[in-house]
Amino acid sequence: MTKPYFLLITAALLAPLSTAPALSQGITSSALRGLDNKAPIDVDADRIDVLDQQNQAIFTGNVRVRQGNLTLEADRIKVAYSRPAKGDPVIQRLDADGNVRLATPSERATSRFGIYDVDKRILTLIGNVVLTQGTTKVQGNRLTIDLASGRSTLDGKTSSGQPGSRVSGRFAVPDRK
Repeated sequence: MTKPYFLLITAALLAPLSTAPALSQGITSSALRGLDNKAPIDVDADRIDVLDQQNQAIFTGNVRVRQGNLTLEADRIKVAYSRPAKGDPVIQRLDADGNVRLATPSERATSRFGIYDVDKRILTLIGNVVLTQGTTKVQGNRLTIDLASGRSTLDGKTSSGQPGSRVSGRFAVPDRK
């Protein structure tokens, strides 16, 4: 399974978002690059409800998920899993809801919702997404990260596909002597 989630901001990831040369300034390599999606996922929360017949576990209250150096926190995280005939359950998807916070050693992101499709290796943050790395900050409504290809897309559309806000950003410009 992949680290729960998230934050990939690199010049390569931002390149599909704009052709502006300033986008790559002040942005370094993401901690998600080279993510070991087979590393164990650790979860802790105030409460867990297991709905075994539905192959779901719902964690609530100060939920924290860790995989490697990635951390995902939210008010609630629903885990969907499959159960092979032999062996442990296999996590397929994580849905984070409420005060979603994503962190790596170099990046931070916040949103209202987060979806991590483990099988497809797609991470999506939805609702007032704010992504920061150092003094660089990018905002939009939906951030989609393909962990397999490294492509990242940030847009301002709402979850219904209707126009929402615009994507905006502030990028650090180093002193040039």
